[in-house]
Amino acid sequence: MSAGGPVGVELRDWGWRHAGRDTWALRGVDLSIAPGERVLLLGPSGAGKSTLLHALAGLTGDDASLTGDEEGTLRVDGRTARAARDRTGLVAQDPETQVVMARAGDDVAFGLENRGLAAAEIWPRVDAALTGVGFGYGTGRATTALSGGEKQRLVIAGTLALRPGLLLLDEPTANLDPAGGALIREVLFRLGGITMILVEHRVAEVVDLVDRVVVVEPGGGVVADGAPAEVFAARGADLAARGVWVPGREPAPSVPPAVPGPAVIRARGAGVRAPAGPGGAGDEPDPVRAVDAELADAAVTALTGPNGAGKSTLLMMLAGLLRPDRGDVVPDGRLAEADARPLHRWPARRLARHLGTVFQRAEAQFVTPRVRDELRFGPLRTGADDAEADARADELLARLRLDHLADAHPFTLSGGEKRRLSVATALATAPGVLLLDEPTFGQDARTWSELVTLLAALRDSGHAIAVATHDERLLTTLADRVLPMANGTLTPEAVR
Repeated sequence: MSAGGPVGVELRDWGWRHAGRDTWALRGVDLSIAPGERVLLLGPSGAGKSTLLHALAGLTGDDASLTGDEEGTLRVDGRTARAARDRTGLVAQDPETQVVMARAGDDVAFGLENRGLAAAEIWPRVDAALTGVGFGYGTGRATTALSGGEKQRLVIAGTLALRPGLLLLDEPTANLDPAGGALIREVLFRLGGITMILVEHRVAEVVDLVDRVVVVEPGGGVVADGAPAEVFAARGADLAARGVWVPGREPAPSVPPAVPGPAVIRARGAGVRAPAGPGGAGDEPDPVRAVDAELADAAVTALTGPNGAGKSTLLMMLAGLLRPDRGDVVPDGRLAEADARPLHRWPARRLARHLGTVFQRAEAQFVTPRVRDELRFGPLRTGADDAEADARADELLARLRLDHLADAHPFTLSGGEKRRLSVATALATAPGVLLLDEPTFGQDARTWSELVTLLAALRDSGHAIAVATHDERLLTTLADRVLPMANGTLTPEAVR
């Protein structure tokens, strides 16, 4: 794939500490990756995997996207990572951070233009890359109209179009539906002439793509390294205990089925029009069209379907955070006793007191510079005093394994830690209804199991819970009702 051939990687006693942190994300890392090797990088949530990928991409340093303290040696293609940027391509964990243009084709072309390719070469590469990742629209598709999974495909296309010698992939299929994930894995399997480092929690699905498994630990270095079968045979039990997703040792918490209670939220013919494209009003399909649905107490209702089906948009309407353009979303039962008006007309404090929401992109809901303050913010806004807010924050920090990060800036957390913080902020005001977009995104095996157990306990205590998810394991373990979606509406088989 790479015109210049694959590149090697060398780290010697390397470490990185984020600005403002007392502890090191990684330290004492010794690692050599030969040109053309394919490596699966594993470790528990917060082990520094994303940090290492950013460092290899040349994005750490005083004037880079990640600032902090560095020690030891890191070389890519025999040069500093910054000097070797022309040979690397990074697919970051959050596609929002990499989409920069208003139209899909322009976004893929952006990197090629910055590397000085001739226009005659750029657009054939753009078309081939979009086709290769199964992007279902033309080059003129507005990027604002894309779902999270569709943006992830776009970012992958833009990175592959660069034909890097070192491909760095951070959870590249996490936002994709099962069919999309399978397609991307097939694309990666066929790539030749490239060095690849992959971070992925769906280990069983990607292990055949790699030659080697490298496991890192929080604040330390490499704790396991070798052929996948050898590493999992020799260290499987230990790695699973650390939180690594080990094939054949995945968590399986026992969650008995629920008996759903009365409805608390109803969508009645609810729909949202498509946003205007780059040039104004366009002919984009509406993200949600005339949906009738309900959420019930003491039950987990799951919204499923392919990328772009409208799951996140419907979830935001059910949360009262997005006004329907047609139809309405109204409270029912005990929730209507608080306020009978449509949810989008509720004051912000009332919404926060009764409904807790987790956005698809965790950063979108962080409003303070400290993890502890994020957890205090909601309770204080809804009338709690300082002592109550502190007690609630301490409880959630311990419950979701974030206590060691209480003073950290939320934006410096790993993807899995950000997701747990976003869940914690949704719980901070003790709401009776929870609406969660991909709540298990980026979680290691241990924290995944703990989150599922926590949500099951909340359901059993009477909470109404809605999740939008592609996590099949979450669906089979926790979902009481499933609402499949496609093309902005519920499919004929809903509800099952």
